[in-house]
Order: sequence, then structure tokens, then C-alpha cells
Amino acid sequence: MPTISLRYFRFFYGYLGNGVWLTLVASMFMAVLDGIGLTMFLPLMQAMDGDTSGGAAAGAGEGMGNMAFLLEAIAATGLGVNLVNLLLIMLGFFVLKGVAKFASEYYRVILRQRFANKMRLNNMRLLARYDYAAFMGADSGRIQNSFSAEVNRVTMAYQHYFVMLQYAIMLLVYAGLASLANPKFALMVGAAGLLSNFAFSKIYKATKTASTKLTEEMHAFQGFLIQSIASFKYLKATGLINKYKDKVEDSIITVEGFQRKTGTLSAIANALREPIIMLIVVVAILVQVLVFGERLGLMILSLLFLYRGLGSLVGAQNAYNMFLSQSGSIDNIEAFGKELTADQEVVGSQPYRGMTAGISLKKLRYTYGEGTVVENLSFDIPHKHTIGIVGASGTGKTTLVNILCGLLKVDRGMLTINGTDANDLDTVAYRAKIGYVTQEAQIFSDTIYNNVSFWDPLTDEVKNRVHAALKLAHADGFVNDLNQGADTVVGINGINLSGGQRQRISIARELYREVDLLILDEATSALDSQSEKLIQENIESLAGRYTILVIAHRLSTIRKADEILFLHPGGKYETGTFSSLMASSPAFKEMVALQSFGNIE
Repeated sequence: MPTISLRYFRFFYGYLGNGVWLTLVASMFMAVLDGIGLTMFLPLMQAMDGDTSGGAAAGAGEGMGNMAFLLEAIAATGLGVNLVNLLLIMLGFFVLKGVAKFASEYYRVILRQRFANKMRLNNMRLLARYDYAAFMGADSGRIQNSFSAEVNRVTMAYQHYFVMLQYAIMLLVYAGLASLANPKFALMVGAAGLLSNFAFSKIYKATKTASTKLTEEMHAFQGFLIQSIASFKYLKATGLINKYKDKVEDSIITVEGFQRKTGTLSAIANALREPIIMLIVVVAILVQVLVFGERLGLMILSLLFLYRGLGSLVGAQNAYNMFLSQSGSIDNIEAFGKELTADQEVVGSQPYRGMTAGISLKKLRYTYGEGTVVENLSFDIPHKHTIGIVGASGTGKTTLVNILCGLLKVDRGMLTINGTDANDLDTVAYRAKIGYVTQEAQIFSDTIYNNVSFWDPLTDEVKNRVHAALKLAHADGFVNDLNQGADTVVGINGINLSGGQRQRISIARELYREVDLLILDEATSALDSQSEKLIQENIESLAGRYTILVIAHRLSTIRKADEILFLHPGGKYETGTFSSLMASSPAFKEMVALQSFGNIE
């Protein structure tokens, strides 16, 4: 137990620093004050018998052992050792203990909140700089669980851990005071008390194992929960929601089983501790009296301290078992933080000052698994040109966009932005000027104002910019027709809007941000013909104002692009305008013919 506790102490100390020492010192101070206050009971009982003279000090001192120095100190001050003085002194020590206890508990609350906030903020900062390639292989349920339920469990573990340390310190203080009063009796009870701790080792181990399994199952449950919300429409429409519900229920039952197991183990430990402690005390008293022939009066003060100390031992054991039931979450948070730290994105030092010369790809190669996605690709994207990227599924269209965004690093070749190698560029600043609209528009459950401004303070200037962006995205018409206009709450994932309306809100957000590069990734593939036409007209109206990349399944969307990059399986590609590819590429012409969208020449 000490080794494990020290490891976790380092974990908490890493977040809270020297603040943890203050709580421990306060615990020691409380125990000392309590011990001194209890010591006053023996001379107090003598005084209550009517001995208010110095005889009280002598009689009580005999039963106090080495603690008699306290009475000598009181007498040295000129105060009489009498009933009134002893009561006032004892009251004073317990009042001081109460003040110290309040200060300790209050400071612990502050530390607990600081700890939880720092842990969340630290994980959020690490996630924000998490490498995208590593993120693609991450478990979404684990990420969600580590940011929500796990933080709460670790906070509870922190609370139980420091309660355990507080009791442990009080136990040491009471044991020390008991040794001063009656060393032999204290040693006997203390040794037996420590040995009793081994009786709970199997319970501790089982609790730790159950806690770890509970954390693992919570990851799975959170993953199921995320997917059930993200896929709610599909599950509801197909009637599969009941089948999926059964899967989630199985996970809930498994979680409940592990929670019940940790609770049962804790109940067993709590039920056994006090009877074992009392057995130790009874046996120790009988041995002292019957075997060693010691008078019971000489053990009273030591017994009083030991009773307090054994109570602290019970409290420490209870807190430790409760801590172990949450400790699996600490192991997870530690491992999660290390994984995030190990895969932090490497950002170049060259500042990005806006798009001027465009983007250039030179002999790029990118592989995923055993397949080649991009091979020896060279292509230029001039500033304020519209570029179409087309190809069959699996030819690397979205992968190429991820490379252009600086999300993925290429295996070979070079990506330059304004003539600067992307590896040397501050890609965080570069991405801040990229607008990205996907097939499933990113809409948040909030007002249209907040969706477009991304929660900028809603000043008159911001409102004007929002309306300007809505107009530029051809979204002002339907927004003005809504009862609450841009104050309308659009629902989860924009469920209260049509597909085309969601896309135009997404485009408006990127235009509001005044981006340099606007990426439309299959933005029209899920829309009806009328909505697609509106988005297409929107793209054409923006041509020449922005550098635009259009990844398209429907070739009509990129018909007027300045240039088209036509990707083939295995990393091969062709480039040209729509008309030149129609003339030179049989594969492109066949793709156009299959879509049959009218007169294309």
C-alpha cells in the first residue's frame, strides 16, 4: 500500500504542487490539539473528585506517564491545576481544533476544484494539439469518457486519498501520544493494528481490479452513447434503435455489475474493521492486566489515545478502499495524458501572414496501411483560383484535403504554402484561415447568430458581419423568413433546417471568418437538385474572391473550375480544365456520361 500511495501522491502533487502539504500539516495540527485536549481529561477527573490542590496534578500525572509535562507546564505559568482552569484550557484546545478543521476542510474544497479544473484544461490543451493522424486511430468513447465521467471519478479519488492521508497522520500523532503515556501498551496495540491491515489485502486487490474493469467498460458505454446520438435519425427511421438499445443496455448492466462489486467489497471491509479493532483492544488490555499485572488506571490515557488512533485507522482503511474503487480512473487519465503528450502535433516556426502566392504540391507521396493513396503528385493551386478535385471513392480526395490543411504529413515530397515548406510553417495560424464545409454540415445546437459567429460577443458589428456573411452565402433569404430570424435555435445538428440550409449556414460561418482558403468537401452530394443548384451558384459567385477547393462527386459542381485534379486508384492522376479532360481522358468522359447531367459541351 505505501508504494502505491506514493505513486498516486506524485500524480496529485503534479497538479497541485505545495498546496497538498498545507492540508497535511493542518491534519497534524488538528490531531495534536485534539490529543492535548484529551490529555486534560485525567487531571479534570481528579479535580471533579474534589482535589483542587496540587495533589490533582500529582495524582493525574501518575496515570499520564510522559504526558505529565503538560501539567507541569500549566503549573509553571502560575495557573492552578483546578476544575475551572482545566475546563477552560481543554475548551481552548478544542476551539482551536475546530478552527483548524474548518480551515483545512475549506482549503481542501478549493484544492479539489482547482485539481478538477486543471485536469480538464490540461487534457483539453493536449487534445487541441493532438496529431490528427493519431486521432484517426483513437477510441472516441475513451476520449469522451476521459473528459467527463473519468474526471469526476478522479476528483472523488483525490478526495478519498487525502482523507486517507489525514487519518494516517492523525493515527501517527495519536500513536505517538499513546506511546508517551504508556509505551508498552501502545506498542502492543499498534503492532496488532498494523497486522490487521493485511487481513484486508485481498479486498484491496479485488477492489483495484474491479475499478480498472469499470473504467474500461465506461469507455465502451460512452462510445455507444456518442454513436446513438450521432446516428439517432438513422436508428429511429430504420427501427434499429431497439436493437441498438439492447446493446447499450448490456453495457449499462456490465457497468452496474462492476459498481455493485466495488460497493460490496467496501461494505465487507467496513463491516469487519471495527470488530477486529475492538478485538485487538480487548486482547491487549487482558494481556496487560492478567499477564503483566499492570493496573488499568495506568492504561487509561494511552487507551484513550489508542481508541482515537484506531478510529483513525478504520477511517484510513475505509478511505483507502474507497480510493481504490476510483483508482482505475487515475490509471486511465495518466495513460490518456501520456498518449496525448506523445502524439502532440509538431508546428513550424515560420509565421503565416495570409495567402499570397498559393499552394504547391511537389512529388507528393502518401500511404495508408499497405495501400498508396497519393503517388508522385505535383500540382499548383494559384491564389484565388477555384480547383475541382474528383475521382472514384477511395482515390484519396479527402486524404489530399487533409494534407492541404496540414492535418497529415506526407511520406515523401513537399507541400509549400506561399513558397514556404508546410513543415516549417506555423500550421495553427494557417488553419485559422481555412474554411471547411463537409457533406454533413457542422451545425451546433444554438442560434444562427452563434453558429455563424462561432460565439463571438453579439455586438452590433458582429451582427452586421453575420448578416453580410449570410447574404454572401445566399442564406439571408430563408433566415429572414424564420420567425426569430438569426436568433432562431436550429436544434441538434441543425435538425430544424433542411440539408441545403445547413450547408449555406456552414458556408456563411467560413465567410464570416474571412478565410483565405475555402474547402467544400462533397458539400452538395447529399442535397436535392434545387439545393445543389443554389450551392453551385454560391460557389460561382465566390470565385475570384477566395482560393476554393471543391471536392465533388457530382461533376456539375466543378464544371466552371479553373482547373480540375482527377484522381485515379493507386495514386495516379490527371489535370486540366473540364473541357480539356473531356477531350483527353476517357475515364473522365465516362464518369461524366454516367452522371448524364445534360449538355456538357
